[in-house]
Amino acid sequence: MANAQDVAAVIQSMRPPVYALMLFASATAPSRIWARGDETPLHRALGAPEDLTITASIRPRIEAIDGQFRPDAADRDQLLSIRTTLAIDYHPGPLFIGGEIWDVRGYLERDRSSTRTGEVNALEPIQAYVGYQLGDALGRDTTSRITAGRFTQDLGARRFMARQRFRNTTNSFTGAKLDWSNKRGDEALFFWTMPQSRLPDTPARVRRNAIVLDHEGTDLQFFGGSFTRSGMLGGSLQVYAFGLTERDTPLFATTNRRLFTPGIRLTRKPGKATADYEIEATYQTGRARASDDDADRINLDVSAYFLHLEAGYTFAADWSPRIAVQYDLASGDSGQVGKLGRFDTLFGARREYGPTDLYGLFQRSNMSSPAIRLELEPSDLTEGFISYRAGFLSRAQDSFADTGVQDETGSAGKFAGHQLEVGVTHDLIPDRVRLAAGAVYLAKGRFLTLAPNAPATGDTLYGFTDVTFSF
Repeated sequence: MANAQDVAAVIQSMRPPVYALMLFASATAPSRIWARGDETPLHRALGAPEDLTITASIRPRIEAIDGQFRPDAADRDQLLSIRTTLAIDYHPGPLFIGGEIWDVRGYLERDRSSTRTGEVNALEPIQAYVGYQLGDALGRDTTSRITAGRFTQDLGARRFMARQRFRNTTNSFTGAKLDWSNKRGDEALFFWTMPQSRLPDTPARVRRNAIVLDHEGTDLQFFGGSFTRSGMLGGSLQVYAFGLTERDTPLFATTNRRLFTPGIRLTRKPGKATADYEIEATYQTGRARASDDDADRINLDVSAYFLHLEAGYTFAADWSPRIAVQYDLASGDSGQVGKLGRFDTLFGARREYGPTDLYGLFQRSNMSSPAIRLELEPSDLTEGFISYRAGFLSRAQDSFADTGVQDETGSAGKFAGHQLEVGVTHDLIPDRVRLAAGAVYLAKGRFLTLAPNAPATGDTLYGFTDVTFSF
């Protein structure tokens, strides 16, 4: 089992970069480089006109894991990552043009590290777009705009299409989209895209921070639409449907997915002395292969589902405490001949289940997970939370969530473990310097202990700290 001495040893191995990061943060935080209400320093320093927006950021992060749950990965690992971003948007009237570059590099990984393109993607243009504001061309008291090129996109609860926030690298899409909204608060989005496949895709080149432009093409297409109606049961009602088509290329072996994913989401936002809730139900159908092996040419019928339930209450008290109970259910594969039942989360974010990057235990696949969460706001500058989540398998024969651990006989049972997480963010300088830290303890259950390929590494400890400088 991982213990305090083990974690101390991991941190000791990272001491030079950790100390450098701490010194950098402590030297910068008290400075008066920025003041509240200022325009961005980069915009001001360049003397940019009002119709040109320039923003940049640097986020160093140090993280470590001990008691690995993934098969064939280092028992303990660490990663020092540095994410640098630069975004420009020029909007002279209804026309707008923009672009954004992310440079994400990683250091200090161990041999057999789980670090991949979710953690490292050096010098990638994630956005390069042109668009036009249509005003009320699509109806009285409406606003709409069309965008074409490469862009990032959040949609709904971000479970199926998202611009990543916690994760080091992000999803990006090339295509076209139409955004629409009206005066009463209704919104719609329609899109057709070719998602980026991040490169390089070999562990050795990822560890070298090799610069390779991501791949896009008609071999992978993602399209669909969403409509949100406000004022429904004290909140809003969203309906959506997504399509995804995929085929093999000489460079990429795939599972040849042809998926249709409709869903519905009813939500009421949190507010002081107010109850809030969220219900989301999604179904997935189509055809796909069981693996991306070249010899696997059998297309199987897909029938999968996802459900999220949440109820919360925010108290009218100091620190604005909010307590919420949650439940997530994502189907798994039963092994039925000719059928696939494992849910595919498409291009969604999954930070709501815990940290990703070196951790990333939970995913919307073969998962049944109740949780309870307490959120606190000690001040306008500080937020924190503590949460408990239990992990179960929907199907005992399928691999659990994102672990790769599987027992095809089902004899290891369905209980994966108990997860306890704490996290805090604090604005050292509002809108300019933000410090974040978090830790997770995973008490592995019967499945993550007894499954044939489960590593015998004891319980899992994970921690991270980062500081984001926005310019």
